[in-house]
Amino acid sequence: MSSPGFTSALERIGNGGQDPSDLEALLAAQDRSRVDALHSAAYAVKKREVGLVARLRGLIEWSNTCARNCTYCGIRRDNPGVERYTLEVEEIVAAAYRAREFGYASIVLQGGERQDPAHTERVVKLLLKIHAATGGELGVTLSVGEQDRSVLRRWRQAGAHRYLLRMETSDRDLYARLHPDHPDWEKRRRCLDDLRDEGYQVGTGVMIGLPGQSLASLARDLLFFATQDVDMIGMGPFIPHADTPLAAADFDSERQVRLALNMIACARLLLPDANIASTTALQALHCRGRERGLLAGANVMMPNVTGLRYRTAYQLYDGKPSLDEDAASSRRQLERSVAAIGETIGYGERGDAPRALARLPRP
Repeated sequence: MSSPGFTSALERIGNGGQDPSDLEALLAAQDRSRVDALHSAAYAVKKREVGLVARLRGLIEWSNTCARNCTYCGIRRDNPGVERYTLEVEEIVAAAYRAREFGYASIVLQGGERQDPAHTERVVKLLLKIHAATGGELGVTLSVGEQDRSVLRRWRQAGAHRYLLRMETSDRDLYARLHPDHPDWEKRRRCLDDLRDEGYQVGTGVMIGLPGQSLASLARDLLFFATQDVDMIGMGPFIPHADTPLAAADFDSERQVRLALNMIACARLLLPDANIASTTALQALHCRGRERGLLAGANVMMPNVTGLRYRTAYQLYDGKPSLDEDAASSRRQLERSVAAIGETIGYGERGDAPRALARLPRP
């Protein structure tokens, strides 16, 4: 049975509490009874607030060219082993149309971080073309890093609906160590404010189990999500990449999965009506990782619709799954996985978070 201290912490957090020591107690859960209690509580909240429907986002990894040199990332600027690519606009539009045909009413356009004018214009062009090709029916999430507010405004006007800007950590010192060429944590955080002001549904997230990261730091990450009042959360376990400075970091895959699932559960308790992703990184560490993420409280999955020829060139970490699985096969596998845990897939539904919809002006 769970200890009285753990049970009390779970009750307080479940009732709207935000004590960091309570969150640490929940994140530290290891034995089966505590983990089951935490995940069951989060799943009950998920069922009540967002339903047992997996929301799908067709993932298009449209460019692995990046101006940043983050110490954990396989497509970092100074990694000479990466075969760089940028999809033609027509290829991206075709992938978006393919996602729509599969019944995915939302896509994620993910790429390396760039701030140059050519990149800005390219994103504007592809957003306009996707909008035209799909009749404006697709929800479009951008995940292309930190940008000036004027750029974010142009992309919003061109048709982007959501934006995922991961902070990776709320610990400023740890952030600076991970991002030696852009250590200004506050500048990145202000970008979240700009996104909200420009009318985006705002998402962020962190990496879990980083070298030098404590449970207290992860608890602060969770409180950061609540303070920023985000609409969506995308986070996953840290997995080393061989061609990065963190290649030799201590790594326990079982601990990483456990921590990641506990983070998902705590995030669901803190932000009951947010969209929370069950990420591919979980699947990389456990064959049922994505399903376990759903059972811990996540409600979003991102099947890859990028062409197979580009999959191996977009590896942020080692061991990325489904490198040889085409989009149709991914869809079939997702259907089986979701059905196996008794949930359904929200085909044809954009899947906006209830907390985001609540912000819209009433007619």
